[in-house]
Amino acid sequence: MSDTAPVFLVAELPSSETFVLDGPEGHHAAAVRRLGPGSELVVSDGIGGSAACVVSSAVGKDSLELRISRRWHVPAPALRIVLAQALVKGDRGELAVELATETGVDSVVPWRASRCVARWDDGPRGAKALARWRSTAREAAKQSRRAWVPPVAEPVSTTGLAALVRKAALAVVLEAAAPSGLTDLDLPADGDVLVVVGPEGGISESELIALREAGAQVARLGPTVLRASTAPAAAIAALGVLTTRWR
Repeated sequence: MSDTAPVFLVAELPSSETFVLDGPEGHHAAAVRRLGPGSELVVSDGIGGSAACVVSSAVGKDSLELRISRRWHVPAPALRIVLAQALVKGDRGELAVELATETGVDSVVPWRASRCVARWDDGPRGAKALARWRSTAREAAKQSRRAWVPPVAEPVSTTGLAALVRKAALAVVLEAAAPSGLTDLDLPADGDVLVVVGPEGGISESELIALREAGAQVARLGPTVLRASTAPAAAIAALGVLTTRWR
């Protein structure tokens, strides 16, 4: 099985050795990628389970019959990274989710910070924006060949975020002006590390106070100022090196 075999997501891995890949993923494999008999691919359930497959035959124009050659399961990491991402205007929020997923985030929580230019209401527009973030995480997980698709939660207020801070093994708010850096923190060996990234306009003083009172620490990434869409990936990559996640 090639290391570059494309990945397709299924609701659950079949128990049989042969099955039909249909629906949107089947259409993408058969009609878009034009995979045919003998082609190799991987199917994943998005929660750690994967199976290497070979296409046996086409079943119509939007479905493929697959034969499973190998199965495996990737356990969830002991140390999980949860990203609390402030809502960002335009497609930069989706970029943040994409880059965070590719660098290994385990969960994403949209945050309605006070200085967010983007506003997700509780109606159709907000639901559509949330769906875009979830679709982005799904596609980025496939592209980066991850066995786990990070869930994107419902958006939270600062009060809701403070509640998540209290539950985390470590919560760190990224702030360019902070006197301490990410490398100065005492990182846990397991549990959730909650990384909080504010909007382009910055986190308000009242929000910083609320998050600190809940137990969050404030740290900078480095000597430069990153945008809200790129800071998460940089932080996740740094945590990958500073902990055992990338070993």
